[in-house]
Amino acid sequence: QVQLVESGGGLVQAGGSLTLSCKAYTNFFGVSAMAWYRQVPGKQRELVASISSFGNVNYASSVLGRFTISKDTSTKSLLLQMNSLQPEDTGVYYCTMQATWGRGTQVTVSS
Repeated sequence: QVQLVESGGGLVQAGGSLTLSCKAYTNFFGVSAMAWYRQVPGKQRELVASISSFGNVNYASSVLGRFTISKDTSTKSLLLQMNSLQPEDTGVYYCTMQATWGRGTQVTVSS
């Protein structure tokens, strides 16, 4: 059974940075693909970034060059470094692996 706990969200001004963390309580962290999604009210949850079990990464075009996804195997955490944040990056950010979702962490970017 997998449990995911996100943290690191908050309020930041446009142009600022945040790092999100998703702590994974599982024995399969090192061999699992994981991803970050975000959702705003009234819209579908959208993929932000993903990382395969081999370390291959993929980004939404809207965050390419600004966000970096990575895995910290020492702490079993999925990270999302977010730079040059824009108001359109506002939303609840969720991490997922093996069809399990965390509860999300709110990111709000003010203009």
